[in-house]
Amino acid sequence: MTSPNEPGFRISGRHVLFAVIAFFGVIIAVNAYFLVAAYRTFPGQVSETPYEDGIGFNRTVAQRRAQAELGWSATATNAAEGVEVALRDRAGKLLTGLKVEGVLRRPATQAGQIGLKFSEVSAGRYVAKAGPGSGAWDLHFAAQGAGSELFEGERRLT
Repeated sequence: MTSPNEPGFRISGRHVLFAVIAFFGVIIAVNAYFLVAAYRTFPGQVSETPYEDGIGFNRTVAQRRAQAELGWSATATNAAEGVEVALRDRAGKLLTGLKVEGVLRRPATQAGQIGLKFSEVSAGRYVAKAGPGSGAWDLHFAAQGAGSELFEGERRLT
């Protein structure tokens, strides 16, 4: 036991300096470890063929621009017969004589994908017999005109 006149352990400026250096040293070491671990598991390369993907993206942009110039619009709904898609031109007139194909996918997974072949049941109204089950489904469809017209669309069905 020390008497009040004897000096005991006292925190000095040197102790505080070493504590601050140790604290930030641990923080920097942990951050450096996580940075190296993150870079080793994902170096930032998303695709093995980035140039080809860029060319494909340019084609997609050109196709969407051509689709916008067509002025077509589409609606998709669940119908008693299955899935129904109605296509209209710029003036709102129903489009007939198109070849329409599509696929139903779950939003969160690729499992349970359903291929669809649409047939025209009335002017501008195309129906696929396979209807989705319960829950949310994403409908991806493409409508090909007699010429080179192509309309692609995506709709969420519930």
